Amino acid sequence: MLKLDRKLIRDLMQMKGQVVAIVLVIAAGVATFVMSMCSYASLATSKDSFYREFRFADVFSSARRVPDTMLPRIAQISGVASVEARIVDDVLLDVPEMADPATARLISVPERGDAVLNKLYIARGRMLEAGRTGEVVVSEVFADAHGFVAGDTVDAIINGRRQTLKIVGVALSPEYVIQVQPGSIMPDNKRFGVFWINQRDLEAALDMTGAFNSVTLKLAYDSNVDEVIDQLDRLLKPFGSVGAYDRDQQISHQFLSDEMAQLRSTAIMAPAIFLSVAAFLLNIVISRIIAQQREQIAALKAFGYTHVEVGLHYLHMVLVISLTGTVIGAGLGFWMAANIVHLYEEFYKFPQLEFQVDWLAIALAFLLTTAAALIGTWLSVREVIALPPAEAMRPAPPANYRPTLIERIVPSGSLPSEVRMVIRNVARKPLKASLSILGIAMAVAVMIVGNFSLDSINYMMDFQFRLAQRQDISVTFVEPATASVVYEVSRLPGVQESETMRSVAAEVKFQNRSRRVGILGLQHHPQLYRLLDSREQVVQVPDFGIMLNSKLADLLSARPGSLVTLEILEDKRPTVEIEVTAIVEEYTGVNAYMNKQQLHKLLKESEVASGAYLKVDSSRLQDVFRELEQRPGVGSVAIKLAVLESFNETVAKNILVMRSFIIMFAAVIAIGVVYNSARISLSERSRDLATMRVVGFTRREVSIVLLGEIGLFTVCAIPIGCLLGYGLAGVMAAGLDTDNYRIPLVVSRETFALAAMVVVVATFLSGLIVQRRINELDLVAVLKMRE
Repeated sequence: MLKLDRKLIRDLMQMKGQVVAIVLVIAAGVATFVMSMCSYASLATSKDSFYREFRFADVFSSARRVPDTMLPRIAQISGVASVEARIVDDVLLDVPEMADPATARLISVPERGDAVLNKLYIARGRMLEAGRTGEVVVSEVFADAHGFVAGDTVDAIINGRRQTLKIVGVALSPEYVIQVQPGSIMPDNKRFGVFWINQRDLEAALDMTGAFNSVTLKLAYDSNVDEVIDQLDRLLKPFGSVGAYDRDQQISHQFLSDEMAQLRSTAIMAPAIFLSVAAFLLNIVISRIIAQQREQIAALKAFGYTHVEVGLHYLHMVLVISLTGTVIGAGLGFWMAANIVHLYEEFYKFPQLEFQVDWLAIALAFLLTTAAALIGTWLSVREVIALPPAEAMRPAPPANYRPTLIERIVPSGSLPSEVRMVIRNVARKPLKASLSILGIAMAVAVMIVGNFSLDSINYMMDFQFRLAQRQDISVTFVEPATASVVYEVSRLPGVQESETMRSVAAEVKFQNRSRRVGILGLQHHPQLYRLLDSREQVVQVPDFGIMLNSKLADLLSARPGSLVTLEILEDKRPTVEIEVTAIVEEYTGVNAYMNKQQLHKLLKESEVASGAYLKVDSSRLQDVFRELEQRPGVGSVAIKLAVLESFNETVAKNILVMRSFIIMFAAVIAIGVVYNSARISLSERSRDLATMRVVGFTRREVSIVLLGEIGLFTVCAIPIGCLLGYGLAGVMAAGLDTDNYRIPLVVSRETFALAAMVVVVATFLSGLIVQRRINELDLVAVLKMRE
C-alpha cells in the first residue's frame, strides 16, 4: 500500500465522527434522488407498457346520440388509425351492506368480445360472452373495496329501472389506471366504480340501438392532434358533442402525469439542498485538516512528493467520503423507492407495477455527488498545491483578537470572559460563522418543506369543503330537471335547505388562448355553494358577467374587466362576448361561474336545473339518500362527508411516508452541520481549551466557550431557516400547481415550531457528544504541542 494511502486511512479513522456525518448528508441527497427517479421509472415503464399493449386511445369525445352511420366518416379523418364507438352512462348502484350512495360508470363492450381500444386486462374471472345478458366486468379497485368476486350480483338504476347485474370478471383498463369520478378531486374506490357491459344490454336499457354517445380514436404516428379534434368536433357538433379532448385532459392520465411531474421536481430540489450542504461540510472539513496538517504537508513536500501528489491525496479523501455516501444513499434510495412503489399499487392499477432500477439515475447520482464534493473542496486543495514547504513549516499566524462592536456597546464587566471569547471567535471568522449558520438553516428549511404540505392540504379542505361548499349532499340529474322535480327534491323529509344549479360545457376564449370548462350557473345569493376570494370573503354572484376561478384566469391571462368570448357547447351553441366581473379562489378544477338566470336567458330555456345542493338533518342523511335513489331522474348523489373521509384517508398515507423520510433527512443535516462544526472547533482549539483548564477554568466554563458558539449559530439559524423554508415551500407549491388541484402556500406555527425543535434537539445531542470529548481532553499531551 502506498504511504499516502496509509496516511489517508489513518486521517479518516481519526475524524470518523465527522466523516460519518458528511456521509449521511450525502446519502440523504442521493437517496432522495434515487427514490424519485426509480419511482418515476417504475411508473413510466408500467404506464408505457400498459398503454401500448392495451391500446389506450389518443382522443376522446362524447355526444348525446350519434348514429352508427357516422363511424365511417370519423374513420376517414386524416391521421385517424382506429375508431371505437361505445355507449357510456353513469348510474346509481344499490350495493349490499352499504348505506352511502355509490355510482357506476357503465361502458359498453362489443358483442364480438373485447374492445379495439382501451382493451381490458382480466385480473380475475372471465370476459363477457356474446349472447349472455345481465353480465358485467367490474374494475378491480371497486371489487376489492366491496369484496366482490365472480358470481356476485349488484343492483343498478339504469334509465329509471332497477336491474340486477351479475359480476363475471374483475378487470383493469388503461383508461382508469386511477379511478376518479368526474367532478371529484380524489379517488373514492368504495363509492365510484367502472362496469363493462355487453353493448346489446346497454343499447336496450338506454334505447340506443344503432347509435352511440362516446367515441375514442387511436391516431397515426405523425398525425396532428389539434386538427383531428377540430374535424371530429365539426362532425359531432350536430349531435350534441361537448368537444373532443386528447390524453392530456383525460382524468386518469392527468393524475398519473401530475404524480410523475412531482417526482421529477422532488428529484431536482431535495438533492440540490443536501448536496449543497455536503459540499459546504466537505469544504470546512478539508480546509481545517489542511490548516492542522501544515507541518505534515511541508514534510511530505520536503521528502519529494510533488504538489500534484499532495493535492491528489486530499482529493482522494474527498472522493472516498463522497463515494461511500453515494453507495449508502443508492441502497437507501432503492429501499425507499420499493416502499413508494408498493404504496402506488394501492392508487395506480397496472397489470404489473414492479420496482425498476434507473441505472442512468445511479450514474448521474455518482457524477453529481463527485462534482459537488470536488467543487466544494477545490479551493482548499488548491491551497495545498500552492503552499511552499518553507512557509508550511512555520505555524499559522496567531489570530488577531480585538474588542468587538458588542463589547464596545455592552459594559465590559457585564460580560463573562467565556462569553467574550465566543463573541470574538465568531467575529474574527465571519465567513465560517455565516456558512455554519446557513448549514443549520438548511436543516430548518428542509423540515418546513417536508411538513408544509399537510398544513396546505388541511387549509385547502377547510376552504373548499367547509367555507365554500356547505351542502351535505350534491344531486345531479340525468337531464335538466323542471321546477316541479326540484321542488319535490327540496321537500324530501330531512332536507333543511336547498339550492339549484345549472351546468353546461363551454369554451372560454381570450385573445389567443382558450379553455374548455364547465360553466356553473348559481343563484344570486347562494348559501350552500359559496364563492370566495383569496381573503376568504364571499363573492356575490352578479346579475351579468362571468366569474373565473384563479387557475382559469391565469391560463387565459384574463383579469376583471377583460372581455372574453364564451361559446356554449350544448343545444343551440350560442356565442357571446362577456365581461369578467370577478376572480374567485378555488384549489380544485378549472371552472367558471355565472348568474343562473343569465345562463337561462343565454340558453333560451326555462328555469331548469342540472342538479341541487341540499343541507340535510344529519340523522336523516341515509333516509334522504334512499328517497333520491328511487327517483328515476337522479343521475348521481354525492355525500360531502364521504368525500372528505376518502380524501383524508388517501392523502394521509402518502404524507405520513414522505414526512417520515423528510424528518429523518432534516435531522441528518442538522446533526451533520452542528456536529462537524463543533468537532472541528474542538480540534482547532483543543490547546486553547486545555490551557483554560490548566489556568483554572471549570469544565462548564470551557464548554460555554465551545458549545456557546454552536448555540449562537443555532439561534441565528432558526429564523433564517424559517424564511428560507417558507420560500422553498413556495417553490414546491408552484411545482404542484396542476389543473386538477393547487396547493396553497400555508405554513402553520406548529410546522415552524417542529422544525425549530428538531434542530434544537440535534444541537443538544451534538453538544452532548462534544461535551464528552471536552471532558476527555488530555491536558498534559495537549500542552506538550510545539508552539
